[in-house]
Amino acid sequence: MRPNILWYCTDQQRSNTIRAFGNSEIHTPNLDRFAKRGIGFNRAYCQSPICTPSRASMLTGRYPATTQVHRNGNAYFPASEVLVTRMLADAGYDCGLIGKLHLAGAEHTIEPRADDGYRLFEWSHHPRPNIEGNRYADWLRDEKGEDPEKLFEPLNTAYDAGLDRDLHQTTWCTEMALRFIDEERSGPWMLSINPFAPHPPMFPPKDFLDRYNPDELSYPIFKDSDITHQKAFRNIDQQTIDATDPKLLPDETHDKSEPDIDRPGSVPPASYDARLLKACYYAEITLVDEQFGRIIDHLEAIGELDNTLIVFHSDHGEMLGDHGLLYKGCRFYEGLVHVPLIVAGPGVQPDERSDALVELVDIAPTLLDAAEIDIPERMQGKSLMPLLSGDTELHQHKSHVFCQYHDAMAAGTVQLAGREFDASHGTMYFDGRYKLCVYHGHEIGELYDLESDPHEFDDLWSNPDYRDLKFKLLGKHLDAFAAKTSAGIERIKAF
Repeated sequence: MRPNILWYCTDQQRSNTIRAFGNSEIHTPNLDRFAKRGIGFNRAYCQSPICTPSRASMLTGRYPATTQVHRNGNAYFPASEVLVTRMLADAGYDCGLIGKLHLAGAEHTIEPRADDGYRLFEWSHHPRPNIEGNRYADWLRDEKGEDPEKLFEPLNTAYDAGLDRDLHQTTWCTEMALRFIDEERSGPWMLSINPFAPHPPMFPPKDFLDRYNPDELSYPIFKDSDITHQKAFRNIDQQTIDATDPKLLPDETHDKSEPDIDRPGSVPPASYDARLLKACYYAEITLVDEQFGRIIDHLEAIGELDNTLIVFHSDHGEMLGDHGLLYKGCRFYEGLVHVPLIVAGPGVQPDERSDALVELVDIAPTLLDAAEIDIPERMQGKSLMPLLSGDTELHQHKSHVFCQYHDAMAAGTVQLAGREFDASHGTMYFDGRYKLCVYHGHEIGELYDLESDPHEFDDLWSNPDYRDLKFKLLGKHLDAFAAKTSAGIERIKAF
């Protein structure tokens, strides 16, 4: 019997945001409970620290170098790329989408649909009601009797208490999910749930924010040397222009609003209260946890939990003040590229933690494997099912992970919030100990030993004692980069 598939992907959630996995500051009782049902991955990495290329990779099982989907704001999604949801639909799955897809399109227009296979398409790129076709805004208007524009008008800061739980987009995702699950059908279903949370701007319900005392939260990972270090990278894409000490509080008169509120979550505040911002971020995740728990409980109540493969993860992380940076860009710190990943369901070992190096590109072949569908050769990811089932070693999957950033936030040299920056290209190779970051077209790079320096403070790139190691890793990095490009069209004759 083929399992149902519940695929829950949050937006911009760091790996270290689940209590069961070591964060004693955050409240995630449902994710903690869910993790006991399956396997949590300690070392899962995205293929790009930006939404669209990351989501393209996880939906196709192919790396950005192959999909050529590198940017947010693409005019279209290439017709040559086949989404795993299309393959599942062709195999008899009833497929639904709730929330983001973000494979193409501009911020203020409905996303042009690819051949995605979704019968249900409850699309909401982000909560703000400035896009026609935003089904969340329609729900607020048609079912809740609320004017979406008036609801969001006061929310003009980067972080603060926001809408009540019953009106939040994360709750809307759950409401739509329960309706889809309860539909009558004769075959299996696959549901993609993609809330905007905890992506900034962060507006959790006040009662969720009240569960956190900012004064009791830890400050971001930071040393004074970060200010100098980041100056060398100032012209390489990053939504934070200049690194700042996160322990400094904003002036009482400082306006926390984004310079351009029409670009929600793209332009971080120049000055901020780091621990209050973290409280808002954690509160958003706690709301996600509650709403995710509602879905799990409902599946159990209707007798479908044991026949549903459930994948929980995020598309990429968030700097959250680490190293003096907010949001995302062409950087490869752990807070940005290391993501949560938990898988549970039929055939999956319960209550395990894996140290294997895994990637989001592995999700698509895993879903096909679980659904007993042949994995096409064009997929570059590697199915996790043998590891999940116990057929292979729990802590071994890949020798390295690879992450790419190619002109993701702007095409060419542009002005954003008064800043001029280039079309940056960067790639990361990580073998489980050493992380090598190459910024193509620049002489600067980064090399970290995460075994001795887990917070990535000591950049070894220019350290003469690590010269030989750097060149060895550069060779492996080049080999890995070459291997992330597809072999191309199938050969039918050898010459």
